[in-house]
Amino acid sequence: MYNLEINYSFEDQYINRRLDIFLAEKTGLSRSQIRLNIKEKRISVNNKIAEKAGLPLKQNDIISGFLCLLPEKDEDILPEDIEIDIIYEDKDLIVLNKPADLIVHPTDYLKEGTLVNALLYKYAKELSDLDESRPGIIHRLDKDTTGLMLVAKNNIAHAHLSKQLAQRTLKRTYWAVVDGLLSANEGSICASIGRNPRDRKKMAVLPENYVKSRYALTEWELLEEFQKHSLVKINLQTGRTHQIRVHFSYIKHPVLGDPTYGNKHSRNILINRQCLHAKEIRFIHPTKEKEMHFECELPDDFKEVLKVLGSNFIQKPISEVS
Repeated sequence: MYNLEINYSFEDQYINRRLDIFLAEKTGLSRSQIRLNIKEKRISVNNKIAEKAGLPLKQNDIISGFLCLLPEKDEDILPEDIEIDIIYEDKDLIVLNKPADLIVHPTDYLKEGTLVNALLYKYAKELSDLDESRPGIIHRLDKDTTGLMLVAKNNIAHAHLSKQLAQRTLKRTYWAVVDGLLSANEGSICASIGRNPRDRKKMAVLPENYVKSRYALTEWELLEEFQKHSLVKINLQTGRTHQIRVHFSYIKHPVLGDPTYGNKHSRNILINRQCLHAKEIRFIHPTKEKEMHFECELPDDFKEVLKVLGSNFIQKPISEVS
């Protein structure tokens, strides 16, 4: 049984953050679990029972309570025989290489053909169930972003890895080809991200004081320049939805081939998706308590882009580096 006593004093950076999002980040529990605990009146703000999951936090707020795992009612997710590229697995976790054109988990509109469906077929009940609608899922990649993902096989591992993600000690490194030539060899993009008020299907850079914007920091390093494009290595310091794609679009260097945030002229010329790959991941193993480091090869369509652009990079095979 998972139980967690909470007692948080407010921090300025969380002004106007939703209560459920704040607690999910702090505890590693899913937002659906946080919402269930709020519904069961287990969370208080300033010694008053919280009535709404979306309650915006204010300066000097104090959040307290006692959280537990509660049963979630949801439609059954059916197992499907979909191939998964497993890089590493043990009794606690799985590291996999996600291909393009694969959504991570079911949504309100899509119940089949996702990574979760594939995981259920291969691992049945051998997955964490802190969030029954997303068994095992620690973090996500966009449908057409490829690369390394972590999956938890039990709730202890899930909570441990989610905490690392929330505390930003779980490190993810991406490679991307972006439009244009960058003005430096390295840099960072610090710009708050939130739902685009003009198009709810998209994210956007928003003012820091905007009610639903969230702090976001992306660090990058130039690996190689071409005539009209750049190959960059990217380290995420936060994990906002579409963060890399939004940030590079914001600085006028959108990810090559990005159908949502990219330049129209770059679509379907060199690659028919965003040229973005989660290449490395580092974390502390939840039971072995040692650093794990994995690196994987670029997918074929990404390598073809580099070949056409005249890149000198030689790819390493998929491996556990340390």
